[in-house]
Amino acid sequence: MQRRLFVSAGLGVLGARGASASEPYPSKPVKWVVTYPAGAFTDAAARLIGERLSARLGQQFVIENKTGAGAIIGTEAVVNAPPDGYTLLFISTANVINTSLYKKLPFDFRRDILPVAGLVRMPQLIVVNPAVPATTTAEFIAYCKANPGKVNMASAGLGTGNHLAGEIFQSMTGTKLTHVPYRGTAPAMADLISGQVQVIFDNVATSLAHIRAGKIRAIGTTTKTRLPLLPDVPPVADTLPGYEAISFYGIGVPKGTPAEIVDKLNREVNLAMADPKIEAFFTALGTLIALGSPAEFGALMDSEGDKWAAAVKAAGVSLD
Repeated sequence: MQRRLFVSAGLGVLGARGASASEPYPSKPVKWVVTYPAGAFTDAAARLIGERLSARLGQQFVIENKTGAGAIIGTEAVVNAPPDGYTLLFISTANVINTSLYKKLPFDFRRDILPVAGLVRMPQLIVVNPAVPATTTAEFIAYCKANPGKVNMASAGLGTGNHLAGEIFQSMTGTKLTHVPYRGTAPAMADLISGQVQVIFDNVATSLAHIRAGKIRAIGTTTKTRLPLLPDVPPVADTLPGYEAISFYGIGVPKGTPAEIVDKLNREVNLAMADPKIEAFFTALGTLIALGSPAEFGALMDSEGDKWAAAVKAAGVSLD
């Protein structure tokens, strides 16, 4: 039911670099900053993994929701925290998008945040209001071309992953959609269901229940293969070869955090993700488990940063 990506041959074994000469880590509670509000996918995932880490390591992993400015506020708080392993960042696609979306940031994300471990990759879907006369990607492209500028595309905000996924789609198809940005996915989805907008490129996790209830229709997945949870929904790439838009999530720490702490966290996170309860949580949401070493997660962040930077440039968007 799931596909494991970037699995390291060794799970960052602590002994490879030697134990710290100081007291064992962790010796006090660890703060894990999530840049999205309570109840969001990232919050639920962090709390579930945090419970497992707390049980394994004997110290509480305390989730702190620090929202605002498209993940910038929470990220800056971690960048400025002591590099001692007691402040973690829940990394998301927004972090790498921001590096090219904003003209100026108060930090250099790839310089100031060290990769610890990948968690999952989250496929997106093209979902439409049932009134849209299209059940396939090809039919939707034809519909958009027949109605240039008249098809409203919702997003969770300017420069978000679902906005840019839609921009990539437009550039590859030569279609013109009218972008309608919202303050988050929830109001965007509400207007899609009511018919105020016609389409959104949305994460599987937030669309699945509405699809199953018949409130919206999925016409394509942004992965290169079909998803086990939605086997009847073909990849957009079947119609648009090369199209792919997948969100990713992981863990980072401030620059300067000791290597032995990074390695220990990597090992423990990989072990926690193998817990059947945690695997079931992510599988039910259609995510793709993305484990591996810190270096492998860093390589993923770099490649994703390049991909989304190209999308930002193609969309011609920037923020101050």
